[in-house]
Amino acid sequence: MKKNVFQLMLALVAVLSVAGAPAMAQGEESQPYQEGLHYTVIEQAPEMTGDTHTVEELFSYLCTHCNTFEPYIASWKARKPDHVEFRRIPVVFGRSSWELYARGFVTAEMMDLPEEAHLAMMDRLWKEKKIMRSMDELAEFYSQFGIDRDKFLSTSRSFAVDGKLRKDQLLVQKYGIRGTPSLVVNGKYRVAGNAAVPSFDVMLDVVDFLIEKDSGDKPAP
Repeated sequence: MKKNVFQLMLALVAVLSVAGAPAMAQGEESQPYQEGLHYTVIEQAPEMTGDTHTVEELFSYLCTHCNTFEPYIASWKARKPDHVEFRRIPVVFGRSSWELYARGFVTAEMMDLPEEAHLAMMDRLWKEKKIMRSMDELAEFYSQFGIDRDKFLSTSRSFAVDGKLRKDQLLVQKYGIRGTPSLVVNGKYRVAGNAAVPSFDVMLDVVDFLIEKDSGDKPAP
């Protein structure tokens, strides 16, 4: 009698184990990326309002990895959903050379220079290997896109550019950015390369996952 009861219990355990395995596998499959491994939750992140999502690229023109990242982010931008806004935030990290290009980027952005100008700057630095070391040189470079050189210089010294640059660097600190390129989704999640995120393709896949996660299409981990 005891032997029969023991065998029945073993059979029941086996059935429960088999029944639970698909559910566990399904749960793991629905969460391919994990907090603390593939992305970091930013403390005191703002509450999302509306249906618009944001993806921010933290970058520098003087970062070779940011230049390598360009084709990947361009491909992602072409296929991203319409409700996802993309913007770039220039990083300084206390370096005067990075600050020069960050100020130039903010100035160009305020003067509504096209995406073409951004790509041309990357090419000038990394394909042509031509470094610019002053705002005068940056103004001369950007003048090819139809802006007045003197207006660019005066705008670069404006309170508006100073304020935007300060605000950007405060965001860099708040987001806990330690390297570039990094991506921030909805001001809440930081994605950067590491052993678990070994390529730019994986970085952008994590970004897509987080957008869906915040859209309610995927359960929270």
